[in-house]
Amino acid sequence: MDQLSAMRVFVRVVETGNFSRAATSLKMPKTTVTTLVQGLESHLQTKLLNRTTRRVVVTTDGALYYERASRILAELAELDGSLSSSQALPSGKVRVAMSGGFADRIVIPNLCDFHSRYPQIQLDFELSDRVIDYVAENVDCALRGGTLNDQSLVARKVADFRLKTYASPGYLQRAGIPKHPRDLEHGHNCIGYMKAYEGRIFPMEFRKGEDAITLQPPYVISVNEFRSYMRAAAAGIGIIQTSAFMAKPELDNGELVEILPDWSRDPIPLYVVYPQTRHLSNKVRVFVDWLAERVRQIDSPSPPAEKGKAKTAREPAAALS
Repeated sequence: MDQLSAMRVFVRVVETGNFSRAATSLKMPKTTVTTLVQGLESHLQTKLLNRTTRRVVVTTDGALYYERASRILAELAELDGSLSSSQALPSGKVRVAMSGGFADRIVIPNLCDFHSRYPQIQLDFELSDRVIDYVAENVDCALRGGTLNDQSLVARKVADFRLKTYASPGYLQRAGIPKHPRDLEHGHNCIGYMKAYEGRIFPMEFRKGEDAITLQPPYVISVNEFRSYMRAAAAGIGIIQTSAFMAKPELDNGELVEILPDWSRDPIPLYVVYPQTRHLSNKVRVFVDWLAERVRQIDSPSPPAEKGKAKTAREPAAALS
């Protein structure tokens, strides 16, 4: 049995949903497709597909084999391409994990630029902060913020995000403007943010000169998704900490204003990460390089956002203007 051919046929059967469509797309007889899949199952001594008269259903073993086989075939195609002139224009799928906030505010607004450079690359986004099994889920790379504890990953730092503290004018009208970080512990509502891989609410941190304060103020709600975090703050539910860039739309339209402007938080590092065991193919490499370039432009010392500098709440009139 030609195992490589059998793998290609099996992957195509899974992707098309039945033997007939797979045979048509591969331009080979249906009997050949059936024989190759049966031979693969015999070789592996496990059932990969359950057949019915109208379609095929992938078994648990079949799903695992499909993930690994499709990755092997993709890497083989990449290897072949690396030795040809076609490598000048990389192609194929790149699966990327990131939070919805990063996707909405960093990546998706700039994708026209990426696709104008690399029109033959397809991007599959997994929008989540959850812990990723990069190998089992066939994820090529991820955009992650904060401390990384997984030693099996290669981490490329692309930026430091400087965090500040924000609230809506409506909230400040009701609760007043805090003058000191300790004010958040009494008489104020905060919005908690939790990442799946941390398993805890992030504390609020403040620094001014030599003074450093870490708080775990009471929160009225906590969320594990950035868009809901920002919507809750804009709705006047409570106080948040995030970067000026990520909050730019809300700051520009007046939904949020900065509070405690003399206090800042130590920068949060932003990384592109990928497994050590995975060959960084050219299609993944160009995406990682492009993403690092975009984030550096966003996080530059004098970003375009300066033109629409956010208002700072220092007194009630300023907060409500």
